[in-house]
Amino acid sequence: MKNILVTGGAGFIGLNFLKIITKKKYQVVNVDILNYASNKYVKKIKKKNYFFYKVDINDTKKISKIFAKHKIDTVINFAAESHVDNSIKEPNKFVRTNILGTHNLLRCSYNYWLDKPFKIKKNFKNKCLFVQVSTDEVYGSTLKGKFSEESQLNPNSPYSASKAAADHLVNSYNKTFGMPTIVTRCSNNFGPHQHLEKFIPTIINSLIKKRNIPVYGKGLNIREWIFVDDHCHGILKVINKGKVGEIYNIGSGIEIRNINLVKLIIKFFNKKQDNFNYLNLIKFVEDRPGHDFRYSINSSKLKKIGWKIKNSFNNSLIKTIAFYEKQLSK
Repeated sequence: MKNILVTGGAGFIGLNFLKIITKKKYQVVNVDILNYASNKYVKKIKKKNYFFYKVDINDTKKISKIFAKHKIDTVINFAAESHVDNSIKEPNKFVRTNILGTHNLLRCSYNYWLDKPFKIKKNFKNKCLFVQVSTDEVYGSTLKGKFSEESQLNPNSPYSASKAAADHLVNSYNKTFGMPTIVTRCSNNFGPHQHLEKFIPTIINSLIKKRNIPVYGKGLNIREWIFVDDHCHGILKVINKGKVGEIYNIGSGIEIRNINLVKLIIKFFNKKQDNFNYLNLIKFVEDRPGHDFRYSINSSKLKKIGWKIKNSFNNSLIKTIAFYEKQLSK
């Protein structure tokens, strides 16, 4: 049985991953600092195979104790500051969590798995694995084509730069020290439990409250969207079938302009609401600095080890709208 340490399990993707993995025959330990973006639902998880600790991933002493107490053999690092706008305002927080925090987890993993003070010695246990959950934003923007795992990194925001730096650190521990690592890079996620500061929850919340929907520029930026459950199953596939030392893109292939996404959500929302003209709520605002125009990734490498999309985009969007309608009506 795997003893898995999930970091950032109170965040959007981490929480949805916990809901899936705690149903399996693993011991699951969740470490989260519980910041402003954390989800209260995490406190409702009551399983015999699940443990929670409110701990900062930069706290070497406490993280090391958790490794020893629960005999951790697999780390899945979701912990991250993730909102691009916030990274422009306070980049230091992103450096601390996304870069320094990831490095501390790498060091703690290395030292526990080797049972020695930090030194170069490539004799890791076969079952040990460190999975870094990253983002397609590290590749930067492209006008045409799709990014593969071999594409050059070209991050354009403090957020994506911090994630790219963490990816490089993780890969360096594999190349230099022989540490068993895998990096996953996913496209834009959506689904239940996402923080209201994110684009799709912001749209839905604005529609429910009949407030202006802020759209950067003219809404022409293109994103590739994936339902969070499909992302989580992609991570599970990597844990069980992925090759150590590799990078795996996780994307749906579904690309849509921001303005078209807003109009699509309005279309679904209108089906069960009054005759109010929700299109009038769209408000174009000044574009943010360094706003990437288009993200698009090639996920064929992950598909070759058996992963595939199971949830349709439209049905997942309807499910997400229903979730927020219920949550925001309380």
